[in-house]
Amino acid sequence: MTNHSVIIKECLTRDIRFDLKEGEGSDAVNQTPQYSYAVCKLTTNRQIQGTGLAFTLGAGNELVCEAIGYLARFIEGREIEQLMAGFGAVFREMSNAPNLRWLGPHKGIVHLALAAVTNACFDLWAKSRGVPLWKLLLDLSPEDIAGTLDLSYLEEVLTRSEVIELLHKNRRSKSHIEQVVRTGYRGYDTSIGWFNYSNAQIQQKVKQSIGQGFTALKLKVGADEQERDIQRAHLVRDAAGEHAQIMVDANQRWSLPEAIEVCQKLEEIDPYWIEEPTHPDDISAHRELARQVHPLRLAMGEHIPNRVVFKNFLQSGAMSFNQVDAVRVGGISEFITISLLSKKFGIPVVPHVGDMGQIHQHLVLFNQLYVGHEPLFLEHIPHLRDYFKFPAKLADGYYQVPEEPGASSDFKDSIMK
Repeated sequence: MTNHSVIIKECLTRDIRFDLKEGEGSDAVNQTPQYSYAVCKLTTNRQIQGTGLAFTLGAGNELVCEAIGYLARFIEGREIEQLMAGFGAVFREMSNAPNLRWLGPHKGIVHLALAAVTNACFDLWAKSRGVPLWKLLLDLSPEDIAGTLDLSYLEEVLTRSEVIELLHKNRRSKSHIEQVVRTGYRGYDTSIGWFNYSNAQIQQKVKQSIGQGFTALKLKVGADEQERDIQRAHLVRDAAGEHAQIMVDANQRWSLPEAIEVCQKLEEIDPYWIEEPTHPDDISAHRELARQVHPLRLAMGEHIPNRVVFKNFLQSGAMSFNQVDAVRVGGISEFITISLLSKKFGIPVVPHVGDMGQIHQHLVLFNQLYVGHEPLFLEHIPHLRDYFKFPAKLADGYYQVPEEPGASSDFKDSIMK
């Protein structure tokens, strides 16, 4: 090791929770959420630290922090370049630790902890090279990226050689990258349509959002009274205009018969997608719903826990949009694996943004410029921006490309005290 080596000394945890203003963040299932992060902080022998996040809604956040502590032994004492050169194997070892695997496997509290640890490692890696995460990923060779991935249980549909071939094929030119960096990445606004907002609030926020340059908006649905959902969907369509893209999100609220009935009624507003219409584990229900409501398209992934279940959803034909979230699956490594898998199946990736877009603003650039995904848009939720050192910035409805080293996941010092 050289004098410039960055060695992980200790893995620390923080349980950070933020109360939201009345109505914000509400949906049909979560009426009063508390946006919370189980934070993994990696201290080093240098003046840099790695920060990794997993996202929860408050209760149980402390359990994720405890699980982070259990995973610390796999990375403490490791030099960051050596660790990341074979991170796929380390990820596999962590996710398959026998006693912890019994609690999943590959889902729930332990897998959220794995997300925080993984994201901290990627953040530290980018900081150690002095570049933002998106640039770190673009600078890696296809072989280097493949080395960070655990492709186990995917062998029949995605091999290491296929990953390398896909990345070589889709990597964009330097001039293309420079153009995207200048333009930024289009956003869509979820904060116009939280479930507990009044109709008057929704109308006002739609008008504000359109004025800020957004042309795609999302409404929360899933009320006990179907007519409330239908009426509010028409309200958004009327306020936003016929050319706006309107998504509706049921947050898994409906049974299959309910979903079929409501989706057929929502077709009147020409929704861009119907999001999380029913139970996230019920692949057969999603398949039948997709068949019954075609040509309406379904979006899912916020609560799909790992690459294996994503594989099954992609194989089912029910998924039109993949909403994998790097703070809900096993972190950036598994996000990239799922993104590559989705590319092979021809399904676009539009990440769920529980983390206010901080990390995902990097990953959608990687998806567009290296994996070859169609650049659609990225969800924007601004409620926590004041707590981050380098919050995501938008101009005229477009995410501006971050310039600071790392994954944009550092909180202000006053929050971390």
